Order: sequence, then structure tokens, then C-alpha cells
Amino acid sequence: MRVPARFDVLITRSDGRRLLRLHLSRSALFGVVGVTALTVGVVGTSLGMLYRDYVTYREHGSTAALLGRLDAQRALIDLYDKRVQDVWAEVQNWRAVHAKIWAPFSPAAGPGKQTTGIGGGGAPSRADDHPGPGNVPEELARLASAVQEESESLRSLERFFASANKILASLPSRWPLRGPVNSDYGKRLSPWAFHSEFHSGLDIGAAIGPPVEDPAPGVVVFAGPHSEYGITAIIDHGNETRSVYGHLSRLNVRAEQTVERGQLIAWTGNTGRSSGPHLHYEIQVKGQPVNPHSYIWE
Repeated sequence: MRVPARFDVLITRSDGRRLLRLHLSRSALFGVVGVTALTVGVVGTSLGMLYRDYVTYREHGSTAALLGRLDAQRALIDLYDKRVQDVWAEVQNWRAVHAKIWAPFSPAAGPGKQTTGIGGGGAPSRADDHPGPGNVPEELARLASAVQEESESLRSLERFFASANKILASLPSRWPLRGPVNSDYGKRLSPWAFHSEFHSGLDIGAAIGPPVEDPAPGVVVFAGPHSEYGITAIIDHGNETRSVYGHLSRLNVRAEQTVERGQLIAWTGNTGRSSGPHLHYEIQVKGQPVNPHSYIWE
């Protein structure tokens, strides 16, 4: 078939009205067709490449987001693991402190319940560096149990010291008078004969007149003259503990009077069997004299 030398290209609207009429030679028409085909091919190839790049980008973007979330979760697990180990170490420190506090009072004074504490100073060992989702609740449960045990031990210690404080507050732990100790508790050379004798208290040197203060709360059970100690006061502090004050010049209390720590009870003197002004201070437990130094810490 013979190809015409010229072509008419008519461009119309959908209603049939003509918009444009082109007169193209055969060579021009072939050129237009070729360029159009080339353009369509290039555009198609470009669209295909863009689609492949888009798919690759989506896959890469999803992976990057997933990796980012994994990194954030790993950082959170690392933080959790460090905090758990810190708490375990603190629990171990609590146990060491409790043991030191209970030790002077003998094992019987401590809590009777045996705990289920773990060994070592850190968290329990694992196959890897991070606790997996399955053992995180178990780890928290173990930690909560240990903290509960230490809380019970602390409450027990608090109750013990609450009771101990009441007893300690009732003990004659203060000096009734400041001054040199002329004669200590125990055996000494008798000031009246050339032989040794047992001295049941402390002779605190003082002139006649300085005030004598009550070292602990109690009730006066005796206030008056004594054959050995002259003017004397005896105070019952409870728990079968009494304090004795001898060779006084004057009394400021009477029998059956309740006294408080630091209260003025008398003034020093030189009454009774005494070689000079001083205060005889004695502590008795269950009716027997004991060394006052064992009670005095203030």
C-alpha cells in the first residue's frame, strides 16, 4: 500500500466542533509519532523506576522505624536493669546495717522470721545482659519481696528501739554533779583503817553547797538522815534500778515525790561518815550496788 505524501490532522471537541486542523508532511508525521513513542517509553520507564524506588523507600523506612523502636526499648531495658541492680545493692546495704544494729543485742533480740534473701550484691544472673519479657515480672516480684522483708525488719527494729528508748530514758545516765572522782567504785584503801574495803559508789569531789540534779525520772523512796551517809536521798527509777545520794547538806525533795531528769534534788555537804565535802553517788540494781560508770554516758 502506497503511503500518502501529506496528512491532515484534525483535532475536534467531543461535540464535533473543530478546534485545530494541521497539514503535516509524511516525514513530519513520522517524526511526531516517533517522538511521542519515545516520550511515552521514557515516561513509562521513569515511572517504573520511581515505583521501585518508592517501594524500596517504604521498606527501608519501615525497617528504620522498627530499628528505632527496638533501640528505644533496649535503652529502656538497660535503664530498668541498672535500676534493679541499684535497688538490690541498697537492699543488701539495709541488711548489713540491720545486722550491725542487732548484733550487740544477741540473735534473740532480732526478728525471729527467717527471710528468703538472695546471695550476692546485684541482680540474679541471666544468660544475656538484658531481662527478657518473661522474667521481668519475676524479677520485680523478687525485688518487691525483698523490699517487703526489709520493711518488716525495719518496723521490728523500730518497735525494739521504741521499747529500748523508754528503758534508756529511765536509767540514771547523767552525772548528778560535775567534779573530780576522789574515790572510784570497787576496792580501795579504807580512809578509816589500814586495810582495803569495798566502795559501793563514786565519791565526787565538791565544796559544800553545789546543786545535785536527778539523772533520770523516778520516785523518791527515801529522803532523810542515814547512819553511814548522813543526809541521804534514794530515788527509784523503775526496772529495779535505784540511785543513792549521800553526805548532803540539804534536801530539796521528800519521800514519795515524783522527780524528773535534771530536777534539783539536794545540795552537796559533809554529813555522815565523811572525811570532807563530797557527794557519794551510788547505783543499785536489784538491791546490789553496780559500777555507775556502766550507766553514765552524758
